[in-house]
Amino acid sequence: MSDTQSFSQTGEAQFGDYVQLLKPRVMSLVVFTALVGLLVAPVGVHPVVGFASILFIALGAGASGALNMWWDADIDRVMKRTQSRPVPAGKVEAGEALGLGLALSGISVVMLALAANLLSAFLLAFTIFFYAVVYSMWLKRSTPQNIVIGGAAGAFPPMIGWAVATGGVSIEAILMFALIFMWTPPHFWALALFMKEDYHKAGVPMLTVTHGRRETRRQILIYTVLLAPVAIWAALTSIGGPFTLAVALVLNAIFLKGAWDIFRRDEAVAEADRYATEKKVFTFSLAYLFLHFAAFLVEAVLKTFGVGGW
Repeated sequence: MSDTQSFSQTGEAQFGDYVQLLKPRVMSLVVFTALVGLLVAPVGVHPVVGFASILFIALGAGASGALNMWWDADIDRVMKRTQSRPVPAGKVEAGEALGLGLALSGISVVMLALAANLLSAFLLAFTIFFYAVVYSMWLKRSTPQNIVIGGAAGAFPPMIGWAVATGGVSIEAILMFALIFMWTPPHFWALALFMKEDYHKAGVPMLTVTHGRRETRRQILIYTVLLAPVAIWAALTSIGGPFTLAVALVLNAIFLKGAWDIFRRDEAVAEADRYATEKKVFTFSLAYLFLHFAAFLVEAVLKTFGVGGW
């Protein structure tokens, strides 16, 4: 069935289809980490400026999602996890996704520059470019390092939020970036392990495809080990404190245990129980990142009462 036939049979796109183009689940993570970056910064921001800035950062994230769905429509049709997305499902035409992505990109960057400052707008523009062009158009289909390098796109939001408040970048912003950057590979590789057929069928050179499942398990453990000191270091800076450090120690101990369990997995056993361990680690990885950034926020609140921070 052609794309045109699929689209005509599906009918006109609904508002919810365009919302899905913006990848709302990814956007929610972007908004949360950017908001934390803004709120834990040492410089206060007027509520109106802060709200506007987060709104435009969210639009920028949505623009990235729409551009990604436009470009990846061919492989999204093959992968079970993505077949129901608006473009491959025939609910939204590819040209509409491209137009929406480009329009939101321009609006979000220009408006963030006007609402906040040029540095934050530049970082947002670079983030959109990195995700849509560097990751989606280049890395994703050409190298098993796609998730490693491409993870930078998802790591910029707290740095953008920090730049909105301070007009600059500091070690705290860099460590929040590094926390997401180092978290991304084990998070996505755990997903790749139990969604094994999708990437094979789509021809995406995920590590599970190019280097095998055993090497993927080893790399998950390596990156999780490297992630732990980054999280602890961030907890020892001005955005951290005793509470954040305690959260970091607990979360990283659990994540390391999960990575070790994955590393020790026997392929035959994994197949028998439908990759329960991989799914468990992937699910926990979502909570891991949310709780880390929530801890930064709680620490900032505690400081206002004189009981947080170092």
